[in-house]
Amino acid sequence: MDVVVRFGKNVRALREQAGFSQEELAFRAGMKRTYLSDLERGTRNPSVRALGRLAVALEVAPARLLE
Repeated sequence: MDVVVRFGKNVRALREQAGFSQEELAFRAGMKRTYLSDLERGTRNPSVRALGRLAVALEVAPARLLE
């Protein structure tokens, strides 16, 4: 599986596990909801900064988003 698609699936699964809406996670990570939506669908490459912000917002290690 493509790493970008895997990243998106992991973000979505962890977001749902945490009980966050896309809007709430985007706010916590300091990004737009549309950007987060693109990341979750695997249609946009995440920056390293976005990966770090999402990891902090989801309270997981950055590597967890790429597993």
